[in-house]
Amino acid sequence: MPILRIIGLLLVLKLLVACSGSAFINALTPRSGYSVERGIAYGEGPRRRLDLYVPDGAGPDAPVLVFLYGGGWDSGDRTMYRFVGQAFAARGYVTVIPDYRIYPEVLWPDFLDDGAAAVAWARENAPSRGPLLLAGHSAGAYNAAMLALDRRWLEARGSSPAALAAVAGIAGPYDFLPLQDEDLKIIFGPEEERPRTQPINYVDGSGSPMLLVTGGGDTTVDPANSARLAERIRQKGGTAEVKVYDGVGHIAIVGALAAPLRHLAPVLDDVDRFFRRILAADRVTGVNPGARTGRPAVPDR
Repeated sequence: MPILRIIGLLLVLKLLVACSGSAFINALTPRSGYSVERGIAYGEGPRRRLDLYVPDGAGPDAPVLVFLYGGGWDSGDRTMYRFVGQAFAARGYVTVIPDYRIYPEVLWPDFLDDGAAAVAWARENAPSRGPLLLAGHSAGAYNAAMLALDRRWLEARGSSPAALAAVAGIAGPYDFLPLQDEDLKIIFGPEEERPRTQPINYVDGSGSPMLLVTGGGDTTVDPANSARLAERIRQKGGTAEVKVYDGVGHIAIVGALAAPLRHLAPVLDDVDRFFRRILAADRVTGVNPGARTGRPAVPDR
């Protein structure tokens, strides 16, 4: 195994495992080229705060990206993800990283409502009126997929999935029944109701283009989740792409967004390339990604 990969994997062992591990990675994250405004309220309570990363010289049409982090719906903190804010800000994205309420404070679907509120905040208050994009890792990728596919959450916040130009999910669970973990059984409610919690069950082909990246070495979330969701989207006439990074695990795939660890997998390049291709196509075809329409209602399941 190449020495850089060994070093990278050792760093990843620290990454996101504890606050100190995240601090270690963030300490190596560049501080120039962007500004950060921390702790902006998008709702009531300490878990409804967000950090805003603005690239230096960002114009009024810069794309706005909301990134939802993972943590199994029971952990995580926006301050751990400076490396993500820097990664996308360096590519020209005004980047919003919100906290959201987690278990045991809340159960499904309250964290989806928080995500929808953060997206609505970004649409109305970000210092750019450029196209709105959504991404997430792990539990955050699930949240992003649900917001994009089940129109109820964004519409309840005065927005719409039609406002999303494109979505990227990183190592997300999208079709993960039956549940085995006891906490997840509590979080997602009675067994007979759980099909309503699965993103794959809301696909109707009208959603925004979606990129699903996953690690072939992921033992936390089955990589087949991404393949199944993409296949369902394509069957319904929508646009979805999948990228699998051989040998990359669940934490390494998000760690690869960090400047010192990008040799682990081209996650940043692939997400950036996908977003820019979709936005360029929208400009050519005259589609306004902030005002997409035509989504049929999704019935309760």
